[in-house]
Amino acid sequence: MEFSVNPDHEAIREGVRKVCSDFPDTYWSEKDENHEFPWDFYNAMAAGGWIGIAMPEEYGGGGQGITEATIVLEEVARSGAAMNGCSAIHLSMFGMNPVVKFGTDDQKQRYLPAVAEGKLHVAFGVTEPDAGTDTPSITTRARKEGDHYLIRGRKVWTTKAPYCDKVLLLARTTPREEVKRRTEGMTLFLADLQRPEVTITPIPKVGRNAVVSCEVVYDDLPVADDDRIGEEGMGFTYLLDGLNPERLMVASEGLGCGKAALDKAVHYAKEREVFGRPIGKNQAIAHPLAEAYARLKAAEGVLRQASWQYDNGYPSTIVGEGANLAKYLCADAGFQAADQAMQTLGGFGYAREYHVERYWREVRLMRIAPISQEMVLNFVTEHVLGLPRSY
Repeated sequence: MEFSVNPDHEAIREGVRKVCSDFPDTYWSEKDENHEFPWDFYNAMAAGGWIGIAMPEEYGGGGQGITEATIVLEEVARSGAAMNGCSAIHLSMFGMNPVVKFGTDDQKQRYLPAVAEGKLHVAFGVTEPDAGTDTPSITTRARKEGDHYLIRGRKVWTTKAPYCDKVLLLARTTPREEVKRRTEGMTLFLADLQRPEVTITPIPKVGRNAVVSCEVVYDDLPVADDDRIGEEGMGFTYLLDGLNPERLMVASEGLGCGKAALDKAVHYAKEREVFGRPIGKNQAIAHPLAEAYARLKAAEGVLRQASWQYDNGYPSTIVGEGANLAKYLCADAGFQAADQAMQTLGGFGYAREYHVERYWREVRLMRIAPISQEMVLNFVTEHVLGLPRSY
């Protein structure tokens, strides 16, 4: 690995910071409070080519790696945009990976340039209310009817559903009881979302309200054969190929949120005076902030190693360990930094005016999604430590 400063990466950071400088904390606070999608920000990022940074150049993307994509998202989060800003763009950055790797030439030509340009929004329809992390237990069904499929079922936590024309949708084409392995018999589709057969209902939630999360019901939604991704029954395998990039990007978002919160806390500790001295002089304030910095720094090291391994073609066993650990450590370090920032600001940390409470609410999500901390530990115990599977 190379630890010297990479001029290209510094240029990416500067470029993203320049875009984000036009969208201060007050912008994100307003969007969150009003449940408004940040279109101005999204369009600015698209115009700068940042959304398509990891897309192949032949389809209008930047041709960069996952490392560069994680840097973009870290800087977006750190700007104060936090998860609202990252969630507005990150599905477009990594969500189409199954199409890049397993789609037909026609599918790639039809969809990837529009996604890279920011004109086509694609949602992700995998999670179900009764399956959760146990993806093989999904019950959404796709049945073949001539030259198309009809999809019926229900998904939850579908991000940006009201604004998306397409959804990468996982459905069972073979019942679970008819397959040898429970991960078989699921198929991935790039389906139309804005159709009369689809009902979209927003889910009220505690934070990240500028970017809506929805329950989506599919009532015999027709999907043409040429919108099936890869082979029938191989959908779960195709999804697995995108899990490591997703976890690396989410890790970078947790890292950026933690840094944003720490920046606010350090500034406050320098300026706030009590009993005739800055509160940052008190070790009860200073030491926890230093510890938060140390945790963020350590987590960042694991993230950078893991993304480098992914971009350099390391085996999935190695990359999987790094991606899961990066997500785990960055989520914990980011939340701990935000929580300590709340404590540093005291009552003002609880006030919306200072924005720390918004970082705190949004980075808390990273300990739950896209995979819980407990499931990461399950992965480590089984696949890294070689202990018996617990579930």
